[in-house]
Amino acid sequence: MKKYILIYITGLFSLLGYAHNPDASTTMLVEKENNTWVLQISSSLTAFQQEVRTHFAETPYKTPEEFQQMVLEHIKNNLDISFNDGSKITLGQAMVKLGHETKVVFEVFGIPSDLQSLSVKNETFKDIGRSQSALFIFKDGFSKDQFILNNDNDHTINLKVNGNKFVEPSQQNAGVSPSLIILGLIGITCLGLLIKNIFLLKEKSVSENVSS
Repeated sequence: MKKYILIYITGLFSLLGYAHNPDASTTMLVEKENNTWVLQISSSLTAFQQEVRTHFAETPYKTPEEFQQMVLEHIKNNLDISFNDGSKITLGQAMVKLGHETKVVFEVFGIPSDLQSLSVKNETFKDIGRSQSALFIFKDGFSKDQFILNNDNDHTINLKVNGNKFVEPSQQNAGVSPSLIILGLIGITCLGLLIKNIFLLKEKSVSENVSS
């Protein structure tokens, strides 16, 4: 994780303006120790607000807490991650960190150590024109892979494990556009922030267990 933090510091200042673009988001699936995983979805606050207003128009939020609950519900209704034989992940504790760039972090359960295939569908921001999300998968011992979810692929990607990499069976996307490179840098930046959010999520879980 230390090397990710160093990369994060290097790329941070060049990304501050782009990170507020409502068209751009990141979806990060990260393996921690003991085959435990976390998921972080990040985009501008404007993007989350637009989606919440679209899908909860009849029940507008009145407080930040209500907005956060709507964000969580919206993501759960528009996210589908499965693996191997089609088994689904289970989302656990969640945390919404509001800001100009808003981040949502979930604990993830159910991903096996013997991962052979992975399917990710994230339509959280599909109502935003030209929306594209950089998908990053950080698995121990694997290369640091990046893929793009957008209108062209219905915000869905199916991946197979090939050695220590995740690959698309068709290998259709050979080129990398400048905008995708920027999204890649955003993802690296978000990984550094995710490390901090993991600790906050743990503290929240411990606090809830103590209070109960």
